[in-house]
Amino acid sequence: MKNLVIIPTYNEYENIESIIKAVFSLPEAFDVLIVDDGSPDGTAQIVKNLQEEYSGRLHLEERKGKLGLGTAYIHGFKWALARDYSYIFEMDADFSHNPKDLVRLLHACRDEGNDVAIGSRYIKGVNVINWPMSRVLMSYFAGIYVRMITRMPVMDPTGGFICYSRKVLQTIPLDKIQFVGYAFQIEMKFNAYLYKFKLIEVPIVFTDRTKGQSKMSTKIFKEAVFGVIMMKIWSLFKSFKRNDD
Repeated sequence: MKNLVIIPTYNEYENIESIIKAVFSLPEAFDVLIVDDGSPDGTAQIVKNLQEEYSGRLHLEERKGKLGLGTAYIHGFKWALARDYSYIFEMDADFSHNPKDLVRLLHACRDEGNDVAIGSRYIKGVNVINWPMSRVLMSYFAGIYVRMITRMPVMDPTGGFICYSRKVLQTIPLDKIQFVGYAFQIEMKFNAYLYKFKLIEVPIVFTDRTKGQSKMSTKIFKEAVFGVIMMKIWSLFKSFKRNDD
């Protein structure tokens, strides 16, 4: 069984080498795919420089222009499915997600029989470091809003630290995923839930980046707010039958 960590990047030269080395130092074996959206700061070149050291385990896909988080992950998912990876992970480049928690997410799926493992900031209280209170409250209440609209029992639906088993990504129609920001994360989990896959939340501590700039924007947040309503409406007109049912 092979594991792949997908890390989308845009201007992450301050973090990229450290995060790659941290993943490769873990006791479990993970390959890494960097999906870089044409970073003008040389992020991709740093990855290329490291590929000889991690031959066959460190991969790079370069895209032209800033095309969005969601499309970067979809690109990575398809790349992983074409190469027989069993467990595929989403993780940020900026250490807001602790690479050591990849092992816990893997165990939750591979060893405990879950299909999706979500690194959750809110399953045990509020575990967020270095965020202003306004952003903590916005994120926390966004979760309440999502649960209210979708009835999906996930405390951290906007979280982006996730392990998907291969069959989940084979089942979800990736080309029909609509959103690119926070709403992308909700849409993927909502699809997994509607297809009746087993979702579990694994408690993590989220630490806001100390290097580089956040990609969060008002546009991304608005997409999530209105996107949740659209997702719910669309779900009423779709069939969610799995091939293995």
